[in-house]
Amino acid sequence: MKSKLVLACLIFVGSTIAIHQIHAQKQDPTPPSKNLSQTILELDSSFWESYNTCNIEGFQKFLTQDVEFYHDKGGLTVSRTALMEAINTGLCSDNGPKMRRVAKEGTIAVYPIANYGAIITGEHLFYQKNGDKKERLVEKAKFTHIWQHKDNTWKMSRVLSYDHQAISENSSKKEVQLTTETLQEFTGTYRISDNKTINVSIEGKTLKIKGNNHIMIVYPESITLFYHKEAPLEFEFIKDDMGLVHKFTIRENGTVVDEAIRIK
Repeated sequence: MKSKLVLACLIFVGSTIAIHQIHAQKQDPTPPSKNLSQTILELDSSFWESYNTCNIEGFQKFLTQDVEFYHDKGGLTVSRTALMEAINTGLCSDNGPKMRRVAKEGTIAVYPIANYGAIITGEHLFYQKNGDKKERLVEKAKFTHIWQHKDNTWKMSRVLSYDHQAISENSSKKEVQLTTETLQEFTGTYRISDNKTINVSIEGKTLKIKGNNHIMIVYPESITLFYHKEAPLEFEFIKDDMGLVHKFTIRENGTVVDEAIRIK
């Protein structure tokens, strides 16, 4: 549970927005609407540069003391102190995975809040890197941040981070079209390394792989290679000397993790 909470707070950091000082008239606590989007987007860009380089000192400057963070999986976290502790032990720990956030193009919007500040909303993607391993896309999410403009300074006072979903680079792949006759060649029952059996059947123009209580729809990338859109998994079917499919390999993030032998 502790690791899940740390990850939740880590994703929060992936949803934070920057603080920055701007020059505005003291009698007007909210910047002019025509300049608001440009100001917020410039600050947003500066913040994510700090985030992607794990600038610890910068993080705490982006938050009010009483910041509230609402996370769909981690619940409510209150105060800058609590969030900074999570950042230090999660995102920016020496041994933890490193995250890189990328805004999803065309989703970011900024709105004014009269006599208070602004709201920024949008969607973004998170890439994870573990040690020397290749960076990979792991999650997408939506965010809503409330910025407070006080004493000519922007700070984020409320954060909503939600609709977190696992995702992989496979989600952007384009499947090829195979005939029903070709798909039929791969159907059957297979046995994997732990002696459990899985069944492969046709589902529309794709294949369905079912094992125990798990079902995955896999899409053809070529005549023998299939992929799962929601996870970094690939399934390559292999034919014997007679031209008949007799097994398939399972790859996760490009590495073979199991082999399934056809038994009928």
